[in-house]
Amino acid sequence: MSECIQLSFAVCRIGIYTCFRALCCKGPPPPRPEYDLVCIGLSGSGKTTLLSQLCSESPENIVSTTGFSIKAVPFQNAILNVKELGGADNIRKYWSRYYQGSQGVIFVLDSASSEDDLETARNELHSALQHPQLCTLPFLILANHQDKPAARSVQEIKKYFELEPLARGKRWILKPCSLDDMEAVKDSFSLLINLLEERDFEPSRM
Repeated sequence: MSECIQLSFAVCRIGIYTCFRALCCKGPPPPRPEYDLVCIGLSGSGKTTLLSQLCSESPENIVSTTGFSIKAVPFQNAILNVKELGGADNIRKYWSRYYQGSQGVIFVLDSASSEDDLETARNELHSALQHPQLCTLPFLILANHQDKPAARSVQEIKKYFELEPLARGKRWILKPCSLDDMEAVKDSFSLLINLLEERDFEPSRM
């Protein structure tokens, strides 16, 4: 009987020691991976506002980007260092100077824009998808302003932008978005993070 009591006491001590070690000796959580992204799109597409909302910045402090800005956008499993480039006519021709080092691309378009602006956005997206520094990277394409009455659907955008034939073999995600549903925007970014993580595990290209 005494042997059983001693054995139970020993097991109890081991259990307490294990719990104490787990609580007190647990190291810091592993650092979240960081990815460098470039965010492009025409002026008025909503790039700055979307990124500011993801960073929980006050709407009163949002100013349209005229050159470029960098934001660290935190997610549970990654930190996205997003370089946002201004979308004005006189700035877009310099976009390619800021592509180097990018690991992914965010392209924001105004789904409720005029036909002329939509055509310009299509041309810019086509150029980005075929650019030597971007063509192998994952793309997140956000059809913004879905809350507006004139917004085109994702299917209309996909057809008009000819994404299926142009981006065949590339990794891209096209999602609707608006400021009214930031949870959906976060879900879209989570899908992009998945693509970035998959790219990390790909064998190096010789």
